[in-house]
Amino acid sequence: MDMGLNIASAGMLAEQVQEDQISNDLANASTPGYKASSSATTSFDSMLLHNTATGQQVGPIYLGVQIDKAKTDLAQGPLETTGNPLDFAVEGTGFFGVKTTAGVQYTRNGQFSVNAQGLLVDQNGDNVLAQNGAPIKVGSSDSVPTSALGLFNVTNPSQLGNNNFTGTATAGRASGTIESGQLETSGINPIQEMVAMEASLNAYTAGQQTISTISQTMQESATSVAQVP
Repeated sequence: MDMGLNIASAGMLAEQVQEDQISNDLANASTPGYKASSSATTSFDSMLLHNTATGQQVGPIYLGVQIDKAKTDLAQGPLETTGNPLDFAVEGTGFFGVKTTAGVQYTRNGQFSVNAQGLLVDQNGDNVLAQNGAPIKVGSSDSVPTSALGLFNVTNPSQLGNNNFTGTATAGRASGTIESGQLETSGINPIQEMVAMEASLNAYTAGQQTISTISQTMQESATSVAQVP
């Protein structure tokens, strides 16, 4: 297989991952507490070429790029006042804890409500947790003091597809503060994301054009060889 095809296809696969992440970010541009994600790319190992006749070193040839690892920008987002007593925002370090069917997860989205049992729940209907891991009872006035909510310090948080995070909560309360009647806005800048998507699409298109050119060249070469008397 032509080395150029390998390099171009590897680049296209990397750009597909980038475009999927950008699309997900744009879809969450108005999701409270959402954090932008991105993937770093790294090059495959290079091959060192030698002259087959003399053994003299010619130089390296690089084999394209691959996705290294995803990373999440956990920078603090601006707070927006909603006036809803069951809306909460974390200012500073910390996550809310929620009890899901997959176990305890963590989120910065404090857009909560009360369920039929009078418990504080997130938008998925999962119980929001106090610092001791217990569910939180909503008062008769449909309000909850900020001190009732757990604020967890999570090490190595890994973002999931539902705006939740997994990770290991350390002992003690996180150093941030919880604000009532406010929400942390999404960490997405739509203009920057659209520019990044356009750049990624251009790179993907360049890979397609490269593959097309190589394919045409190989076809012409095969035709020329076939015509040799």
